[in-house]
Amino acid sequence: MFPSAKGGELGPWQLSKLVSGLDLGGTLHGFRSTFRDWAADQSVPREIAELCLAHRIGSAAEQAYARGDVLERRREVMEAWAQYLTR
Repeated sequence: MFPSAKGGELGPWQLSKLVSGLDLGGTLHGFRSTFRDWAADQSVPREIAELCLAHRIGSAAEQAYARGDVLERRREVMEAWAQYLTR
């Protein structure tokens, strides 16, 4: 989502630095928490919301059998989130 100048991905500390540098008065955790509250208000299924946050869900057995990534559904949720943020 946020590629680095060298072609890799930004790490968590880099994202935190980016958010703090925007001087929005918030934190990366607060941004993620706000997304989770919004997702619940939009009736996004818990599993999809947690996967959007890159959280592991379920027991080890459930994780072993969860081979899909529901990418298209996650994309829809993130597009709706982007629209909410930019309105």
